[in-house]
Amino acid sequence: MNLAANAVVALIALLHVWILVVEMFLWDKPAGLRAFGLSQALATATKVLGANQGLYNGFLAAGLVWGLALGDAAGASVKVFFLLCVFVAGLFGAATVSRKILFVQSVPAAIALALIHFA
Repeated sequence: MNLAANAVVALIALLHVWILVVEMFLWDKPAGLRAFGLSQALATATKVLGANQGLYNGFLAAGLVWGLALGDAAGASVKVFFLLCVFVAGLFGAATVSRKILFVQSVPAAIALALIHFA
């Protein structure tokens, strides 16, 4: 069960690294425009805001990787904390931006939290 939990945590960390890349570097490029449904004008005007969001997603990824690096015993509380942050961010994003965010962020975080709990 620990292996499954750590695998899901690692996938969530990778997802947040990808979100960092899209928000920080591709925000006003075709991939970013498609991902967020932005017009070129809006993306250009909000590029700094996108980069800020990307940085926060990078912190989430870093925290999850930190928890994995600490191992199962010492890292469990770190993983739980950052997974809760991901879960809440997903809920907020789903409520304010797109319901899709619930399934991209919150559901995987809930699955990882359950796996950690039962491990």
